[in-house]
Amino acid sequence: EYEVVKKTRAEETLAIAETIKILNDDDALELFKTTLPSSSLLQVTVKDKEVRHMAIKALRGSHDNRLDFIALALRGKKVNFDKVLSMIDEMVTLLGKEQVDDDDKKVYCEKKIDAEEDTKKELDLDISDLEKAIEETKAFIEVAAEEIAALTASITALDKSVIQATDQRKAENEEYKSTMAENTAAKELLGVAKNR
Repeated sequence: EYEVVKKTRAEETLAIAETIKILNDDDALELFKTTLPSSSLLQVTVKDKEVRHMAIKALRGSHDNRLDFIALALRGKKVNFDKVLSMIDEMVTLLGKEQVDDDDKKVYCEKKIDAEEDTKKELDLDISDLEKAIEETKAFIEVAAEEIAALTASITALDKSVIQATDQRKAENEEYKSTMAENTAAKELLGVAKNR
């Protein structure tokens, strides 16, 4: 959009410059002095028609309504070039101000774009860092899950060995009790036999 405005402005400036050149030409100046002795409106001679035709031709390529008004004034039968020249001068001044505004706006937009690009780069780095942290956390979780599985298997094996040890102790205890009972019975029997 900026390039279109800049191109249109350049076309307008060129048309205005060509119009001023045509109106400031020595032949046109001499013609104005002879045909327009005062600032009153007079009908233009053939030479003036050529000048008007050249000015209209220079303004024809523009798409600006302000230039259309100048072209309309030039197409009329009576022309006051003082008004046209003042309109041209005003337009040149306005175009200069608009160009400065556009240049300022362009600089502002470029600064904003740079700032946004910097922000985007920072956010991309943050995203990259977070993705790395997520991957590291996933790896940690996998290692922890493997360690938990190993510990669970170890606890299960320990529980089995505790059960086996308990069963073995119970069996040994039963055997001990049985042996002690037999020994006691044998002692009593020996004691009865000894007493007889």
